Amino acid sequence: MSDQPDSSALEVLRRYAVGRPQRGRTTEAVSEALREAILDGALAPSTWLREDEVAAVLEVSRTPVREALRRVADEGLAVKVAHHGTVVAPMKLEDILALYVVRENLEGMATRLATIHQQPGLIADLESLQEQMTALVNQSEQVAPDAAKRIAALNLKFHGRIRESCGNLYLDRFLFQVEQAVRRLQPTSFSAPGRAQRALDEHIAIIKAIKIGDPAEAEKSAKEHMRNAREIRLSMLLG
Repeated sequence: MSDQPDSSALEVLRRYAVGRPQRGRTTEAVSEALREAILDGALAPSTWLREDEVAAVLEVSRTPVREALRRVADEGLAVKVAHHGTVVAPMKLEDILALYVVRENLEGMATRLATIHQQPGLIADLESLQEQMTALVNQSEQVAPDAAKRIAALNLKFHGRIRESCGNLYLDRFLFQVEQAVRRLQPTSFSAPGRAQRALDEHIAIIKAIKIGDPAEAEKSAKEHMRNAREIRLSMLLG
């Protein structure tokens, strides 16, 4: 990691700043811009986040930037380096493996509970999201980059809908944090040849298990779905 900052890398923050923040909400606005830029991968791992440079790009004072950097560090999105400043948190191979182990188990548990609770409208919402994703997948093995990004966003909504239906506040909260961490992994695994269609097939199995009210099968299908996603991600990293 170089001590030399790359101020040009921070220019992407301008895209995440929505106008002038309302009075008293500058810290929230800066935090949101930093958070979304990191989660989208616009700010790459190990990018320096210098207070004065962030403040200059976002046209705010250094005080809200200092608090915003503390917040994203508390969320695990950035790391404070003694006597040097703050950098976007790196994503090492072991971090990714640990992330998917947690996600597999939490997704399985959430899907099991969602199947038991059978929240009204859940199946209709999942089928609607599934249809939207299916419309973006053509007959070729590899979807276009823009389509892959749109599928990834819809996929996040698909799993988020299950998470919100699990009826467990703590599980909902923990899994949301995991989902946010997964957003940092770029490019999306849906850009891998054949992954989009296979993921949709796996979604069908999950929806079917929820619909017929089989918690064990729903959990099994969800965990298998996550294991397959992990294998694709590893093949992308190591291939």
